[in-house]
Parts: sequence; structure tokens; C-alpha cells
Amino acid sequence: MARAQSTDVERSLGRRMRGAAGLAALAGLAWAARDVPAALGGRLSGARAERAARSPQFREGTFHNQAGTRTMIAEPGRNLLRELIFGKQKRRPTAPVPLLRPSASVPPGHAGAPEAADELNIVWYGHASTLIEIEGRRVLLDPVWSDRCSPSGLVGPRRLHEPPVRLDELPPLDAILISHDHYDHLDMPTVRALLAGQSAPFLVPLGVGAHLDRWGVPADRIIELDWSESHQVAGLEITATAAQHFSGRGLRRDGTLWSSWVVAGARRKVFYTGDSGYFDGYAAIGAEHGPFDVTLMQIGAYDRAWPTIHMFPEEAVSAHLDLRGGLFVPVHWATFNLALHDWSEPVDRLWAEAKARDVRLAVPRPGERVVVDEPPAVDGWWQAVA
Repeated sequence: MARAQSTDVERSLGRRMRGAAGLAALAGLAWAARDVPAALGGRLSGARAERAARSPQFREGTFHNQAGTRTMIAEPGRNLLRELIFGKQKRRPTAPVPLLRPSASVPPGHAGAPEAADELNIVWYGHASTLIEIEGRRVLLDPVWSDRCSPSGLVGPRRLHEPPVRLDELPPLDAILISHDHYDHLDMPTVRALLAGQSAPFLVPLGVGAHLDRWGVPADRIIELDWSESHQVAGLEITATAAQHFSGRGLRRDGTLWSSWVVAGARRKVFYTGDSGYFDGYAAIGAEHGPFDVTLMQIGAYDRAWPTIHMFPEEAVSAHLDLRGGLFVPVHWATFNLALHDWSEPVDRLWAEAKARDVRLAVPRPGERVVVDEPPAVDGWWQAVA
């Protein structure tokens, strides 16, 4: 009898412990997901929505590319989910990605520093996050410092390498540019950290300001631009230019605009693609705004299932030439696993195409400063860790 009572007590205690563990797990999930609704961002309303409706890119409630595009093309006999799970591609490096810590740039006027009118350096931090040092000014592109490019810290593509510097180690910035609102380009925790630690304005395509507004960025630090619109900041002219892509952070698609960017000083010019498929807009941008001293070109996350919204490496070289670019610096690769190709394939293909078409190329390690007028030789560093 006593043994039976003891067993009942043990069972009851076990049920209570399992129940408590389940509640604790649910509470933990709820705590981890507490920021997800905010990370989804804001919705266009009021004056912001009215301005979007006046854009030549906006019709029937959403933004559109200049030409028709499809974000997914079905291919008979191909199962993307099966390929994602069972594919033989080597989508991660086999060894740690080498990181460098860029030394502080020397202020113009100091011994060994370039004249402000001639300075042009690029520091690639990984994926699309890049610092432009131009004529004594600093412009940060698409900063993402979180461990995952996702609205959640628990799920979503995770970093394949750490950021080479902490956000609080960045130098004072003059402008922060966002190309579009996908999670690998617009990250709520990073924006909030830059809001607290920097005073630079955020320049964004139409509608993206709604996300920043929800995250606490004051209106005087949000500058929204349509394609072909420019804004003067710190002596630089920054212009939003066309791209061929799409947008969306939740179930709604194309409620905000996407763009490429031109950063022009008095003597130096930089072009950044954002995310884009190859299109004839590059030749038009090159004719209007080029030539460019350096282009920052998206080369990764492509696939034949979505050929019109991400460039293949060979197309990126063609776009660079259309833009009348000088030095080609690849971005949008190495940091997040966002497609089905091998980790090193984008830059391998790029290097071969650049040599075939006599294009000047620099492939920095994350954190490495590229002096545009004296770029480092391409040394194939990624092949040792692929």
C-alpha cells in the first residue's frame, strides 16, 4: 500500500515537473519572441503613404520595377526544398573566415594622410555592410550586426563569421544608407544601436522610414528618397537610383521601395547596387552619374529560380562595365547562407570573369580597408577556407 502511494506521488510530481518545464519553455519562447512584432516594422500611413502614392514606381497599392519580374520561377523536375535539405553544395566555409580589424583612418591634414579631396577607401564588414570613406566623410551601407538576419533571434540564417568590429567601435558617421527592407539589409537591433551611438541621418527608399519610425528614430534623422532624388549631407550628394528587386518584412510584399545608391563628393564617386537583378538601368545610371571610381556590387544569393532579382557574378561584371566603374569590390556574399550555391562559388566565378574581361578587382577580407587608388592584389584568400 505504501509503495503504491509512493508511486502515485512520484507520478503526480513528474506531471507537475513536466508541466512546469512546459510552461517555462513557453515563457522562454515568448520572451525570445517579444521583439518580433516590432522587428516586422511599420506600415505606411498619413503623409508617408500619400507621398508613396505619388511615386512613378507606385501603382495599385505597391511599388514596382521598371520591367516585369518574378521572385520565383518553377523549374520542372526541381524541388528546391529537397535541394535545400539534401543538396550536395558546400554552403558553409570549412574553416573560420579570416577577419581583419581596420586601423583608424588618418584624418586629412595629418602626416601620411591623403588630401580630403582625394580620399576614397572601402571597408567591407561582411555581407552588404560596408563603410565608404570619401573626401574625409564616412557613409555606412546596409549595416547588419545581429547574429541572424531574421525578425527572431532563435530562427533564420545565422552568421558564418563574426563582425570584424563592434558597432561601438565604428568611427563617427556622416550618413547611413539603407537599400531596402529585407532582414539582411535592415536590422532593428543594429538601427537602435546606431540611433544611440551615432548622430548621422538615415537615408532610405520611400516607405522604409515607417520601419525606422516604429523603432524610435526621430523624424529629423530619416530622409526618404524616390529614384533619381538626391540629398546633400556633409558636402556629399547622395542619390537614390533604380534597382530591380522587391521588398517586404512580413506577409505583405512591395509596400516599400528598394534602391541602389550613388555617393558623390566633389571629386570621387561610388556606386552601390543594393540587391538587384541585371537590367538596362545600369547603363542609364552610368550615363547620368558615372564614371565611378569604385562600384560595390552584389554577387551572391543568386539562383536560376530567381534570375531577375539577384545578379549572377558574370552579370555583376557586365553591370560594372555598364556603370563605367573603375575598381570592382564584391559585396553580398560570405556572411549569410541565403541560397543554394557553394559558399565560395560567387567570388570564384567573379574572379574568372573579371580576368576574362580585364576588370580591376579587389576582394577584401571582412574588415580589410581597400584604398581604391592602391587596391590589394587578389590573392584567393577564400579558397583556403572554402
